Amino acid sequence: MLRIRGGAGVFSVALSLSLWFVGAMVVVPTACAEDGAASGSASAEPENAESKSIVLTAMEAELQRSMRKLKNAAAAPLYYLSYSVYDVQTLDLGASYGALAYDDDSRSRNLYVELRVGDKTLDNTHQFRSQAPASSPLAFGRGYSGGGSFPLEDDRDAIRTRLWDATDGAFKQAQIDYMRVKTNRDVRVAEEDASSDFSAATAVVHSEPASRIEVDRKLWADRLRKASAIFKEFAEINDSSVTFNVEQVRRFLVNSEGSRIEDNRDSLRITAEASAIAKDGMVVRLYDGIEVPRQADLPSQEKIEEMVRKLARAVVDLRNAPPAQPFVGPAILNSKAAGVFFHEVLGHRVEGHRQKDETEGRTFAQKVGEQIMPAFMSVCDDPTCTSFGAKPLVGWYRFDNEGVPAQRVQLVERGVLKGFLMGRSPIRNFESSNGHGRGAPGASPVARQGNLIIDSAKRVPYGKLKAMLIQEAKAQRKPYGLIIDEIAGGFTITQTFQPQSYSLLPLRVTRVYVDGRPDELTRGVNIVGTPLSSLEKIVCAARDDDTFNGRCGAESGWVPVSATAPSLLVKNIELEKEYKQQDQPPILPPPAEGK
Repeated sequence: MLRIRGGAGVFSVALSLSLWFVGAMVVVPTACAEDGAASGSASAEPENAESKSIVLTAMEAELQRSMRKLKNAAAAPLYYLSYSVYDVQTLDLGASYGALAYDDDSRSRNLYVELRVGDKTLDNTHQFRSQAPASSPLAFGRGYSGGGSFPLEDDRDAIRTRLWDATDGAFKQAQIDYMRVKTNRDVRVAEEDASSDFSAATAVVHSEPASRIEVDRKLWADRLRKASAIFKEFAEINDSSVTFNVEQVRRFLVNSEGSRIEDNRDSLRITAEASAIAKDGMVVRLYDGIEVPRQADLPSQEKIEEMVRKLARAVVDLRNAPPAQPFVGPAILNSKAAGVFFHEVLGHRVEGHRQKDETEGRTFAQKVGEQIMPAFMSVCDDPTCTSFGAKPLVGWYRFDNEGVPAQRVQLVERGVLKGFLMGRSPIRNFESSNGHGRGAPGASPVARQGNLIIDSAKRVPYGKLKAMLIQEAKAQRKPYGLIIDEIAGGFTITQTFQPQSYSLLPLRVTRVYVDGRPDELTRGVNIVGTPLSSLEKIVCAARDDDTFNGRCGAESGWVPVSATAPSLLVKNIELEKEYKQQDQPPILPPPAEGK
């Protein structure tokens, strides 16, 4: 599922995969050309670390001891061990209607232990197939988080003690899981994909100095107060905020193959959001924001206030717009909406581990080499890109969460499915990782999207695309076509025990009438559909690539991702009414209006 930052609702790993809007991005060295090809790439060659931190040396020492002592300490031999520690520091400031609402900071260290017993062909992480689908593990490679707290101080003995305790728990659990896996395999039907449970990877040594972001909290509190006070000028808005978030993540990774990684991921985000209640009780909300890697890249106060004022006006316009109605007909998915469309319809269904998970629908597992969309469409995922043209991409990374260098993967070429996003869980005909094993700090990595880039060889100016929309609506005898804009996100269901459909959450839907009437803004509908039929209905693209940056949620947690696409004309799209609340708008005007 894909959702906007701050959106309501409960994310269910068992049913859906999700993504939130965040704004723009973390910019690092490499960029991508506008045709989707990388103009540079993160080095996949090992780099020698000039020095090792206390954390890394302690991790390395305990890993070597554990491998040596535990290798044959039980019935199932230990063959692979990895430690990942994520040092996460955050600062969160928020203001509403001219007053500071919160000022928080935190720091934590999250440990993830991946321990495998048996061998690569069958180990303790193999999927356990149960009678009830919902109780079955959702992904291969399920690891052991380590639980409890991890030392914040660089004390060698304390770090090794915590690793020792976590390793002991992981090793004992792995022995139990391995016995269950072997028994389960003997009493269940043969698996459709009997690929191994783990693939080898080349060792990587990479070290970069720790980064440090110093923030003037008082200065930023004042800036947020001033920007958030703008919403007081708009009486229709009932809730709003402007926030500033700083996140610094330093990762330490060691594994029994010889990989040693110390790296950073820093981001600073400014986000504005506002909501209003329409006369029919529907709550409308919009969001905007920007994300950058350095303070020097943050926008000026003038730019922040300009963003807030534009957002406020858009929320009022949306509040006063009429509700949309259920509809089937032609539509233009504007660039960001088209990116989310591909993220949900295609992206999650080409994540490698889903192709052999017996609870998954495996929509495209048997379609490699087949045409799955029009021949003018191509799709790749390239986490080595830091930007697309002038647009930064938040899905950038140098090494994935399994320590494998990021790689560009051609998923669809001229409409033909070419491959899958792979972590270290092999599938039929795809034995190796291509650097897409991802997860939140402390979570078990699985194959995930990074920077999804959609391209089309059939493009026209946007004005021409709109004219084609009207022609298509006339041909279908529809009174209007639709333009889908300002999308919050979406979700998709990929498992067999639920309808394998998707839903996108547009915030602004515009009717384009065939009889020449002015375009009409509407609200309150979701886009629904099924993947195979939806991909076949793309008619043409515009020359206007844009990027949706967000956070994607799945079984390995929330990770930053980007989806870049041109606006797309689709022959048919289905809208259903969105749930709406029944409360009336506020009875009294806000106090600020009286002043």
